[in-house]
Parts: sequence; C-alpha cells; structure tokens
Amino acid sequence: MSEMNDPLKGYKGHAREALLKFGVKVWSDVRVVNDAGSVFEGVILPRSESFDDLHLVMKLKTGYNVGLHVDRIEHVTEVGYKEAKYKIPEKEFPSRPTLPKVTLLGTGGTIASRLDYRTGAVIPAFTPGELYGAVPELADICNLTTKKIFGVFSENMAMENYIVLANAIGEEIAAGADGIVIGHGTDTMGHTAAILSFMVQNSPVPIVLVGSQRSSDRPSSDAALNLIHSVRTAAHSDIAEVMICMFGPTSDRYGLLHRGTRCRKMHSSYRSTFRTISDIPLAMVSPTSFTYLHDDFRRRDKTRVPVIDPVYDDRTTILYYYPGMNPDLVDALVEKGYHGIVIAGTGLGHVNKPLYPAIKRATEAGVHIVMAVQTIWGFAQMYVYDTGRDLMDLGIVPLDNMIPETALMKLSWVLGHTRERAEVMRLMTTPVAHEITPREPHNGYLVMQGGLPETEEWVSGHWK
Repeated sequence: MSEMNDPLKGYKGHAREALLKFGVKVWSDVRVVNDAGSVFEGVILPRSESFDDLHLVMKLKTGYNVGLHVDRIEHVTEVGYKEAKYKIPEKEFPSRPTLPKVTLLGTGGTIASRLDYRTGAVIPAFTPGELYGAVPELADICNLTTKKIFGVFSENMAMENYIVLANAIGEEIAAGADGIVIGHGTDTMGHTAAILSFMVQNSPVPIVLVGSQRSSDRPSSDAALNLIHSVRTAAHSDIAEVMICMFGPTSDRYGLLHRGTRCRKMHSSYRSTFRTISDIPLAMVSPTSFTYLHDDFRRRDKTRVPVIDPVYDDRTTILYYYPGMNPDLVDALVEKGYHGIVIAGTGLGHVNKPLYPAIKRATEAGVHIVMAVQTIWGFAQMYVYDTGRDLMDLGIVPLDNMIPETALMKLSWVLGHTRERAEVMRLMTTPVAHEITPREPHNGYLVMQGGLPETEEWVSGHWK
C-alpha cells in the first residue's frame, strides 16, 4: 500500500495500534470518550512523520485541532467518514531571471499549508510548487528553491542539528543564493538564531528564521504573511545578518526583523510574541516596503566570503538562580562532566553565599562560569556590590547585557574551540554579532502595564 493511500496516514507505533484497535482511520468522523469521561467529536486528521506516536489528532467541530493521548482513550465510535485527498495540487513555480534566488531550508513543522475545506484538515506545503499553490505571492518576490534538512520539533533541536544547518547555509551561499530562509518552530527559534549568528559569520546575504504561532486552519493564522515577509527580506532586504522575522503588532500590519542574538519569545500564543531585548528591532517589513530602524547592520554584499564555523560543546547548561539554591546543584554539574555554566543571576548578577564554595570548586576543576541576569533587560553589573566582586574573585565573568539563552549558545560555541580559561573568557566578552551592546537605548526597554490611565489611552488608539 502506498503512503498516499494508507488509511492510517502518518500514524505509527502506539497511535497506529489505537486506530486499528477501535476500527477507525484517518478522515473518520468520530466520537471519542477519554478516561475522564470527556467527549470529543470531530474528524481524525493525518499526521506528519516527524510527530510522536502517542497522540491521535482530531479536528473538532469547533474548528480547533486537539491531540488525544492514546493511553487515555476509552472508546472511539465512527459516526461517518469524509474522504480527502491529502495532497496540494502543485503549480509550477514561475522562474524569472530578473528575480533574486532564495533557498528555503526546512527544519520541521509546516511553514505554509492549505486548508481542505471539505474535511477541515491542514495540508502541509513545502515544495516550490506547493508553496506557490498555497502562497502565490511568493512568485512575485523571488525564484524559490526548497530543501528539507530534517524534520524535528523545535524543542528537539540540538548540537547535531545546528551543525548540519550551518553547513547547509554555507553550501547555499556558495551555490549563489541571494538569501536564505529557515522554517523553524517558534519555541526555540531564538536559540537557533543565536547559535547561527556565531556559526555563520560575515554572511554576504540575509539569513532569516521564520515560523508561525497559529496554524493555517485558523482565520488568525500568521503563517502565510510571515512567509511572505521572510522571503521578501531574504530576497530584497539590505541586512545581511541572521534575523528572526515574525509579526510586529498583534495585527497583520507589518512584521519585524529581530537580530538573532537579541531576540526572545515572550508569549506562548500571541502572534507578536518575539521581542528585541535591550535594543530596538532592525527593521519593519511589509509586503511592499522595508522601514529600517537601525543603521549599524551588516549590508548585503555578494562578494563577501562567509565564515562557516560550526563547532559546539553540548556539555553546557543554564542555572536559573532562585533563593535557597543548594550548592549540590553546582557540584553535581561538575561531577557529571559539564564544561560550562551560565548563571542567570538576580539583580545585577548575584547568587547566595552558600553557593560560593561550590562555585570555587567548579572553577578550580576547570568549569567555565559566566553571569547573565534573569531580569532579561539590563546589564550584569558585578562591580557595584561586594556580592558581585566576591563572585568575580571566584572566577565568574559577567556578560554585560547578553541574554541568558544567547550566553548559553555562545558558551557552547566558544568551548567547541577552546577550554583554555583566558581565551574562553576573552571570546565570551568580545562581541561577535551584537550579543553585547555598549548601552541600552531609552526605548530598548518598554514594558507597558495595563490598567493604568496613560497606558489605556495609548492602547485604545493602537489596538486592532
């Protein structure tokens, strides 16, 4: 049986066994009862091969998708069947010699999709022909090539994926691409953007990470517009750096381009989830224009030779300090052979005194410890209080306003090159891709508290 004709399309392992047990298949209209007595009614959807084998996925009658853990399903009744063609009709992507060449690298998930209106299923699109069928505007922007590098959830991205991706970017630049787009899950997009900023330096072309917060079966999906913005950025933007391209406001008026080392996901579901930290975004992008907010970015130059440097030491971690943290946590990391620790400290970069002996043992054992701040915004200023100066005497090095996640990625990259202490700390405190900035601009920290009169006045004039 071909994959396209498989009635259990995309299901494997325990999930496939559950479908067989209850005598239902993909596109069955079902009524499911779980172990809590909850009832779910809808259509069983096909799954991608990159997903797990523990969940059935349904399109509920409300229009939302839900994953049901197979171990909690008590009974499934088929009440109907809606056969669907799980395929996007491909249209040949037009080739125009005058347009730039953009490569879309897939790392997992669905960068664009089409809704099957008879069944309510979201059908993934990835080949140029499929993407043209789903988002025809792309053909007016560039000549598009797509390559699937791997298929993983973003939380499963790790050392081996970063190395493969950096090398793939280098290959596409060498092959003449005018820009690179990377389709990526949003949860760890900031981590990947940061590590690529160190692994791919001196890029001659834009490198743009993009994802979506809401799937294409929802009217509020950001998938297609994010894709248009990111492809346009890769093809026509003058910024030749690693960037994240996602919604700017909650409305669809424009997207923002965030520097790869200064960006963080700040909300679990908002489309405008990404924020530039301790600075302002690089630019605004719409389907028709760019508005550059910075002037210190590296500009596109096809004669520039990139430096592809994909090394990584994954024996690193972040310790998020909390009151009463016990020193055995630090000792355990040393015992387990970790080479580097990023501490996300309180305030200006502090931890409690009971940790001091463990920190001293760690640094004497050759573990490299650096300090970022868990406040996210602001600088580690360890010269202000005795606490900070004492910690530096123990061997901890402050990283100014480097974001903790970026600090982890950089420490992993640096330790992939050397474990000689002086050189590690020199590299960690020497900016490569704006991961450290000399100052935070006055508008680089804006957290507006709702409920206050001045905030509500502003919101009422801008909320869409």
